[in-house]
Amino acid sequence: MKKIIRNITLILLLASCNTDDYNPVSYNNPEIKLNIPTGFPQLNDAVTNNKPTKYGIELGKKLFFDNKLSANNTISCSSCHIPSNAFTDKKPLAIGIEGRIGLRNTPPIQNLAFMKFYNWDGNKRQLENQPLVPIITHEEMDSSILEVIGKIETEKDYIDLFNKTYGDKEITPERIYKSIAQYEYTLISANSKYDKIKRNEGESFTENEAQGYQIFNQKCANCHSTELFTDQSFRNIGFPINPNTDEAGRARVTGNLDDYMSFRVPSLRNIEFTAPYGSFGQFATLKDVLDYFDNGVLNAENLDPIFKENNNRIPLTEEEKQALISFLKTLSDYEFINQ
Repeated sequence: MKKIIRNITLILLLASCNTDDYNPVSYNNPEIKLNIPTGFPQLNDAVTNNKPTKYGIELGKKLFFDNKLSANNTISCSSCHIPSNAFTDKKPLAIGIEGRIGLRNTPPIQNLAFMKFYNWDGNKRQLENQPLVPIITHEEMDSSILEVIGKIETEKDYIDLFNKTYGDKEITPERIYKSIAQYEYTLISANSKYDKIKRNEGESFTENEAQGYQIFNQKCANCHSTELFTDQSFRNIGFPINPNTDEAGRARVTGNLDDYMSFRVPSLRNIEFTAPYGSFGQFATLKDVLDYFDNGVLNAENLDPIFKENNNRIPLTEEEKQALISFLKTLSDYEFINQ
């Protein structure tokens, strides 16, 4: 009830604002062409309908790092999506305002312009529909989009940026979502050691990395395919089950029991920086993940066939595990995390 009253108050305040004290100025706002790395898939359809622009990116970045998106002005998108951690937070579960604990591990933000689904369960098909989710979620920012607008609509920096981006100072929910998405579309990671080797830029695998690459192609590449290192499918791979009874994986979205505890196959790019691993941070290290695969995963009726056909395991020797980890570290993009 308090939030409803607060939102009604904000609507009245927004409606009563004096619009005569600001004269819009026309700006050139050029489109910023995204550099599509060699071998990457096409940009998704949403990007073509919301092409990043010079000021749209600047506005989206400002919003992404602004604590005012949360109810008590203490956290921003970047509080969980920390650039130096490949836009993750090194926590098993995301932590929101007042220390509230979320349902899942914070996913990295990278190469979103090429993705078909967002979030662990793929509940969003378009990036522009994602920013509202953390803003209104109780365990995250616990705010409302009207409250956010009420906080920023009198700030000169925002007035100028909305005008530069959209041609007038009007701040709308859609413009906020589109701007944040434009910024996130620019977060492309494709400059790791692996990429430089593929581009013949003078780098080469060590013997251990080369062995790991061979093992990867034999035992991992079915799911972690393409230059994104994910086939973007949803699979139950028998990881330990989240004790939170609200969790059901992809089945939360589809309502289909065949999707129970299935999650989107994560990209392995920058995997070195995104521990702990799993939908609720079940594994502290990459070695822990590989040991689990080797020892045997949880059985389930909808367990992925790759495991069912191999006695619920991906058998790996200790030497193979170390080599595989060495290869996975060649997917680390230090320029990306230091931008």
